Amino acid sequence: MSTVKTYHEVNSKKEDVSFGISKMEDIYTKRNGEIDEPHRHNYYTVLIVNNAKGLHKIDFNTYELSNHQIFFVAPGQVHQVIEKTKSVGFAMTFSNQFLLENSIPISFIESLNLFHNYGQSPPLLPIKEQFDIIEGFANNIFKLFNSNKNMKSLSIGSFLKLLLIECNNICSINPIESDIDTSGDNLIRAFKKAVNNNYKKEHSTTFYANELHISADHLNRTVKTKIGKTAKDYIQARIITEAKRLIYFTELSTKEIAYELGFNEPANFSAFFKKNTKLSPSSFKKNEVKS
Repeated sequence: MSTVKTYHEVNSKKEDVSFGISKMEDIYTKRNGEIDEPHRHNYYTVLIVNNAKGLHKIDFNTYELSNHQIFFVAPGQVHQVIEKTKSVGFAMTFSNQFLLENSIPISFIESLNLFHNYGQSPPLLPIKEQFDIIEGFANNIFKLFNSNKNMKSLSIGSFLKLLLIECNNICSINPIESDIDTSGDNLIRAFKKAVNNNYKKEHSTTFYANELHISADHLNRTVKTKIGKTAKDYIQARIITEAKRLIYFTELSTKEIAYELGFNEPANFSAFFKKNTKLSPSSFKKNEVKS
C-alpha cells in the first residue's frame, strides 16, 4: 500500500491560485465517472451537494451521499467520493493564503463548528430553505469565479464568509454570535494546536492542561462545552485517526506504528486500537482493503 496521495495546491497548473470552485457534475464528466483514489488536500474543501447517490469516505468513516448535504473536509483529512451516478452540486476549495489575502482571519475558520481534521465528519443536513440560501451563495461564488469583475476575489471572500456563517448557524454547538473572540475559543484553539504538535508523544489530558496553565477539570469542561466531547476523547480521536492512516497507507508494522505514536509496548497500542475501533490493526487493514 503506497503513501496517500496529497494535493498541495488548489490549482496544480497555477500555483498562485488559492481558491477554486467547480460543479460536481462537470468533475464527474471530466473523470468519465471513474472513482478517484483516496487522497488528501493541504487546503479546505466544501462540497455542497444538491443531489447525489453514492458514498463519501472521510478518514475511514463512510457517509451516504444524498440530497441537500454540505460536507466539510479540513486540510490533512483523507477522503474519497464514490458516486453511483452523476452528482449535482458544487466542490469548493480554498487555502489559508486565500483567507489571508481576503482579510478572513484563520481564527474565524477555527471558531466554526464545521471543519474537523480528524474523528467524525458527518455532513451538515440543512432543511430545504436553509440549503437554498447556501446554494445561492455558492451560485454567486461560481459566477464571480468565472467572471472578470473587478475585486472578484474580495467578493468571493465575502460570499464565502456568509456561506460559512449560514452553515455554522445551523449547527447546535458553538454558534457564532459575534466576531468577538472569547477566552473559551482561544483555549480551544490553543488546545487543538497543542494536541496536533504533541499527540505522538503525549496522550494525557493533564499534560495539555499543564501546557495551557489550567486545571484538567477546566480544560475538560471547556472542550466539552465547545465541541461536545471530553479532552481525552479528542486526544484519542487524533491518535486513532493517525493510526488508521499509518496502517492503511504505509507498510509500517504494528510495532513501528506503536512506537511512532508514543506507545511503549506494541501490545498496549493494539489494545488501545481495538478498544476504540472494535478491530485489531490487522483486521482493520484487511477490512479497508476489501471495501
